[in-house]
Amino acid sequence: MKFRPALSLSFFIILLAALTFMFFYFKKQLFEVKTEITEDVMVSKITSMGKLELVKYAMKDVIEKKEVRRFFPDERILFVAVGEVVGCIDLTKVSKEDITFHNDSLTLYLPQPEICYVKIDHKESKVYDVSGVWFPSDTKDMVEGIYKIAEQKLLDNARQMQLMDKTKENAVLIFKPLVEKLSNKKVGVLFR
Repeated sequence: MKFRPALSLSFFIILLAALTFMFFYFKKQLFEVKTEITEDVMVSKITSMGKLELVKYAMKDVIEKKEVRRFFPDERILFVAVGEVVGCIDLTKVSKEDITFHNDSLTLYLPQPEICYVKIDHKESKVYDVSGVWFPSDTKDMVEGIYKIAEQKLLDNARQMQLMDKTKENAVLIFKPLVEKLSNKKVGVLFR
């Protein structure tokens, strides 16, 4: 009977060691999280593209938005937006009537340039500071709002930096020699 408590203690230690070993051995499988993603893609529209991208402005802008409050602390967000604005001409709008032949020359009328797209680079853009926010949903709303503001600011800045004029200039640089080579005539490029 002297050996009984020692046996019980030995059995308990071996059982505890075995359970600990099994816990750590199977821990990964017990707490493993599997992510399953399902999707069902449908093409809703196929559009023929005819826009020739002629200039791209890569830009960086530091934007601070502050909502000044009378009784509570001001809400503030500081954001560095990195993105691009692209100017193009829609060649699907060019028709036979836009090419006028003269004796030894021709005139090509192109549509007015337009903004193809404004794109914020989400990997390079960064929110540096959010302050004065009381609830997490307010932070989310501020971040979503600053992205929209940043997109509009990039567009406005590109327009101020003469993006449309640069698009026209590049269109002439591309189309004039190309059409002169093809037609063996002097070419004038104008915009409607």
